[in-house]
Amino acid sequence: MAVDVRPEVVVRRSPAEVAAFMFNPANDLRWTGGITASTPAQPGPLVTGATVERTAKFLGRTFTYSYVVIRHDPGKLVELRVEKPFPMTVRYELEPDPAGTRVAIHATGNPGRYFRWATPLMTRQVRANITADLHRLRTCLES
Repeated sequence: MAVDVRPEVVVRRSPAEVAAFMFNPANDLRWTGGITASTPAQPGPLVTGATVERTAKFLGRTFTYSYVVIRHDPGKLVELRVEKPFPMTVRYELEPDPAGTRVAIHATGNPGRYFRWATPLMTRQVRANITADLHRLRTCLES
């Protein structure tokens, strides 16, 4: 059983404005919940090959993990590969909307043997966390 969630929200800003904010790890602490530190290997927006180390809290545990950008389409998409707390691909997707920009975060992964029993719980928690992140993102950009 795998985790596969894709919450979305409409932000009343252009895709370029959303991408400039969302695709820059310097803004992670402002809109990504549970993150207590975000340290990019290089400053500036995410591009293919960029890596970022984060410290986070998830399901009552604190851990440090890294992600690498495996795909980047400026102003439209950033795809990240994460190994902890379990292997996961996270894709930030932006598309024009009559009201601004439709923003989705698509997270897929397989918790593996250790977390397999908790996959339904993890799916709900990942969906809730991403939904909350998207609402914080909208608040940051529309305020």
